[in-house]
Amino acid sequence: MERRTIDIWVGLFVLAGIGALLILALKVGNASTFFAGDTYRVVAEFDNIGGLKVRAPVRSAGVLVGRVESITFDNERYVARVTLAIDKRYRFPRDTTASILTSGLLGEQYIGLDAGGDEQMLADGETIKLTQSAVVLEKIIGQFLYGRAAEGSAQ
Repeated sequence: MERRTIDIWVGLFVLAGIGALLILALKVGNASTFFAGDTYRVVAEFDNIGGLKVRAPVRSAGVLVGRVESITFDNERYVARVTLAIDKRYRFPRDTTASILTSGLLGEQYIGLDAGGDEQMLADGETIKLTQSAVVLEKIIGQFLYGRAAEGSAQ
């Protein structure tokens, strides 16, 4: 009887561990459910999206308001077109600014929306005109090192 009780407790512990690993995998992969409500789509064009990925969060004032739905390349204008799925509960003015930001120093990239002051709101299918591309750390380091090398050769 005692052996059977121990086996049951071990089995329950293993199942709880597997459940915890599954939840952790969903959180890390951004595959958890975002919201059950309807969304509207807006497009933002960026010169450089860095490491932005599909399903990356869209935040405004730190609040999750949507997700990146798709990323495509425009062959005519040579820009990345990012489609954002935003929850219909959140409305943004037409002069909203979209920026690609990073959580922490080397964290995941996400899109930050800063609301403007226009009275007209963004509608489904519209394009956000004001965007700020990702800051690429390698590019900044390269410019710094190139500047230091140019300083050294000038002396």
